[in-house]
Amino acid sequence: MNRRQLLMGGVTLVAGAAVASRAGAVSPGEALIRRRIPASGEEIPVIGLGTSRTFEVGESAAERAPLREVLESFFASGARLIDTSPMYSSAEKVLGGLMTPDMHQRAFLATKVWTRGARQGREQMTRSGELLKTARLDLIQVHNLLDLEAHLKTLREWKDAGRVRYIGVTHYTVGAQPELVKVLKREKLDFVQFNYSPLTRAAENELLPVAADRGVATLVNRPFEDGALFGTVRGKALPAWAGELDAASWGQLALKFIAAHPAVTGIIPATAKASHLADNLAGGRGRLPDARQREAIARAFA
Repeated sequence: MNRRQLLMGGVTLVAGAAVASRAGAVSPGEALIRRRIPASGEEIPVIGLGTSRTFEVGESAAERAPLREVLESFFASGARLIDTSPMYSSAEKVLGGLMTPDMHQRAFLATKVWTRGARQGREQMTRSGELLKTARLDLIQVHNLLDLEAHLKTLREWKDAGRVRYIGVTHYTVGAQPELVKVLKREKLDFVQFNYSPLTRAAENELLPVAADRGVATLVNRPFEDGALFGTVRGKALPAWAGELDAASWGQLALKFIAAHPAVTGIIPATAKASHLADNLAGGRGRLPDARQREAIARAFA
């Protein structure tokens, strides 16, 4: 059973339960939960959009049409945050080519620098702006901490010059989180991005608390464990208590688990399907779990 099957069967799975009449019945028009960026006080919707793999497509209309639909639905919902990287082959070019001027006005665009050498970093970041068709990026992050010192120097210069609004660092593995903690304690940053899910909770131990203490916004990648999260609930009925959290799917429960952590600023699940996007966005609306309910969600995925 894949995510599509889980989505299609979500309402049926809780049919007959006390909450079935309204299980996760959050209106698509309901406002997305917003979080404040500590460095500025600016607020962004907690659910964003990743582009790894999903936006790595070619030039054909057939490949790009589903992504255009995703972007149209994304911005129509009030969502803003999109995360990409030069590491993701054609993703920056595809995203820049699909975004309209109106989308650019609304978007909070984040990309990364992923190369060695200060000169190469400047060239890569300049190219990212060209591909994304913007003169000023909202956020540039040092991808996987590669050549960190060289790129942070450039990013601070660019921030002072108004070429980028926020700067940060990223990684996607638990093993790198201790190093992220060290960087947060040593450097003045606006954002940190890392992996976190109901299955992988290492970030709760030190990274999230340190980010909160240092006033650093957090972006969560791999919220669904690259799809593996859904394998843990294959064949399981959605718990009846999911309706108490306005959750109608396993994906929504996972996102609400993450969003409920007070130090989480944004979550960036990647998708190329409008149906999955709608489900993800619903995870950023309505009621969020308390501490007891978060533990129940984690146990459900275990």
